[in-house]
Amino acid sequence: MSVLPWRKTLSDTPRIILHNSDTAPLAESLCAAFPKADYRECNSYEGLPTLVDSYKPEVVYSVRFAGTPGYPRDALFGPQGPSWIANGGAGTDHYGKWDPQRTIVTNAAGVAAGMMAEYILGGFLHFTLDVPGLQKDKAARVWNARTVRPLAGKTLLIIGLGHTGQAVAARAKAFGMKVLGTRARPRPMKNVDEVYAADELHDLLPFADFIAVSTPLIPATRGLIGAREIAAMKQGVILADVSRGGVVDQAALHVALSAGHVAAVVLDVFETEPLPETSPLWALENVVISPHCSSVYAEWEQASFDLFIQNLDRWIRGERLVNIVNPVRGY
Repeated sequence: MSVLPWRKTLSDTPRIILHNSDTAPLAESLCAAFPKADYRECNSYEGLPTLVDSYKPEVVYSVRFAGTPGYPRDALFGPQGPSWIANGGAGTDHYGKWDPQRTIVTNAAGVAAGMMAEYILGGFLHFTLDVPGLQKDKAARVWNARTVRPLAGKTLLIIGLGHTGQAVAARAKAFGMKVLGTRARPRPMKNVDEVYAADELHDLLPFADFIAVSTPLIPATRGLIGAREIAAMKQGVILADVSRGGVVDQAALHVALSAGHVAAVVLDVFETEPLPETSPLWALENVVISPHCSSVYAEWEQASFDLFIQNLDRWIRGERLVNIVNPVRGY
């Protein structure tokens, strides 16, 4: 069996750093799987550079647990940085660019896809069933006759048919929706009626009753949904964004929401996180705001770390890792 080119050595106990806000459960899982594991724990951004310099890890499992500002990416890609960084989440935009010949980066894409898909469909249902209106009537003890709107027969456009986009498509089909989708390299996909190239997005926007944004943030997708694209959307569209802040121009979105062109949005990601108190989005009733939590569920961290454990076994055996991120594509 050949050793992968980025491996320094084939060691039964590679030097590992566990980097998260709470590493104790991770350490317990690591020791259960690899009793002889040589590892250190780090629970802060500030402490990681010193630990990397002194310990010289081969492998780092890292979660972006306190946001992007201050994240110690330079230490990870510096001269004492590891050969393999296992990113605990799906997005890797906080790493910037790296040399894949020197450092391999994997992610946990797919671990939270189902939960994020439920979040998106739940957001759509929140508005089609007029949950805000029902809550107001309940608070006022008013029995108002009303109608609700079905998802069946409506058209959903999924921007980004990765793990999350495919999970959204499967659930949308269960509701009887027509599903369109875009991806960098289009090909027929299960649960998607029509797949288009990413550069055909603008032509698809007028046909969508609902839009789910689940594309990674890379140079090609920054500002992907701007004022021009929002203007091209169907009147009354409902949009959900679980991608990354910066994919959707939220200032332009605010204008369209205020004017009624966009009926409602469900936002889990923002250009600045936490969302500043001064943001005008807070004041709009047709906006759901959540604190970047669509992928966070009780079993998420364990599922992500289980994927790392499986990959670590491959690393020790010299086998190819799963979920290797291409630094050019960003996924």
